[in-house]
Amino acid sequence: MIRPPNSPPNLERPILNSETTTTLLTRLSDHLRAAGIEQPRREARLLLAHVLSCRLEDLLRHDVIAPETIATVEALTQRRAAHEPLAFLTGHANFWSLTLAVSPATLIPRADSETLIEAALAQFPHRHDVARILDLGTGTGALLLAALTEFPAAQGIGIDRIEQAAQLARANASTLGLAHRSHFIVADWAAPLAAQFDLILANPPYIPHADIPSLMPEVARYEPASALDGGADGLCAYRAILADLPQRLAPHGAAILECGLGQAAPLRDMAHAAGFATAQQHDLATIPRAIIITRPTR
Repeated sequence: MIRPPNSPPNLERPILNSETTTTLLTRLSDHLRAAGIEQPRREARLLLAHVLSCRLEDLLRHDVIAPETIATVEALTQRRAAHEPLAFLTGHANFWSLTLAVSPATLIPRADSETLIEAALAQFPHRHDVARILDLGTGTGALLLAALTEFPAAQGIGIDRIEQAAQLARANASTLGLAHRSHFIVADWAAPLAAQFDLILANPPYIPHADIPSLMPEVARYEPASALDGGADGLCAYRAILADLPQRLAPHGAAILECGLGQAAPLRDMAHAAGFATAQQHDLATIPRAIIITRPTR
């Protein structure tokens, strides 16, 4: 059972008691606050709404919470207090205009990555100009599925090295009604493909290996290392992608790659050395987040 901060061990709430919604939320948020969770009240409300299968705005319509529900939400709160990501506890995350199922087999989609979709829309203002999309390291399928919603004439392929990730992406595509326009395969980057693509998207592993233990615990402890580890300098995946890009990028296409803090300049240099032109787009924190790679104009 969850106790208020600093309460003695013998003051547990009896397991068979019901509890008002307001009292329960206060107790849960106090516990999360003591564990160092940001926005503890909001997260307590999200967890309770998840257990009750209701919207946040409908929480207070539940005047009293039953003991079984209390036990379930307390167990989830304990896990969140141990810094297990909220998305893994609820089983979903929002990205672009989509709600996606998530699992520990993949990274949780983040708002920073929406910068790639914004860059794609700026690159292709005529939406029907994009017929083929490739998503490298697809994970949940977030980038590909968001792009397919914006480019209505396109078909897409998502590639991931992890079978569980490809399965999850397929399930998300099916839930969103996009299964007929998408295909997901298990492979290492673009190795098995012969086609060229108008739009190539990738959020590859780009954290330098030595930096992973210092990441926030939600990431370092719970998200898959294979989707984080970019090698000694964080740039290993980009080298593999750029080596294959001349064969994969259509003549008037664009590859849009996500990068981390301080990586935009070296990534652009690598792309220039490979014979490509580049531009960049910043995220909401004004960090260069999306590198747009195209064939140079002649």
